[in-house]
Amino acid sequence: MNTPSASSVAAAPAWRPALVLAGVTLLGFGLLYSLAGAGLGSLLFPHQAGGSLIERDGRVIGSSLVAQPFADERYFQSRPSAANYDVMALAGSNQARTNPDLRTRIDEARAAVAAREGVAPADVPSDLVTQSGGGIDPHLSPAAIRIQIARVARARGLPVDEVERLVAAHTEGPQFGLLGAPRVNVLELNLALDEARKPE
Repeated sequence: MNTPSASSVAAAPAWRPALVLAGVTLLGFGLLYSLAGAGLGSLLFPHQAGGSLIERDGRVIGSSLVAQPFADERYFQSRPSAANYDVMALAGSNQARTNPDLRTRIDEARAAVAAREGVAPADVPSDLVTQSGGGIDPHLSPAAIRIQIARVARARGLPVDEVERLVAAHTEGPQFGLLGAPRVNVLELNLALDEARKPE
């Protein structure tokens, strides 16, 4: 029985296992695993995999995952965006709580919201004046929606209780009953308002 000599062992290419491992890692985990995950996601959750887009009359008007600005008084206003509602520039403001510029911006925003909604500045919920970490959070807290109800109802000529019912119907509880806090998707609520019956 022949055994390999020390010289033949030393002559074997040491780089071959490294290349094989790199190839398996790049192709297996970098390409095939990603393609399988994307394909499975598209198969099981086609709406979410496509961006949770919302269409009306065959036209895409937004996504339930992305906030967008509303200027008209007839609509609930979204949370401020550090990315100017641009999905290609997701970011928070990255300003610390001790930053005087942040405090100035929040104070100005709070005063503007209070004037718009006819409430005291102290009653303005924080999510109407602060930006989310991603910059395009599509949800607001029920408190941030409630202080806008009177303005929206007045601008639309709808009874306040009808707008309140729409808000209640679009208030989501914590995910799986445990994770997060109650929230309202602003775009979906505004679309429901557009479809609501107007009083005769």
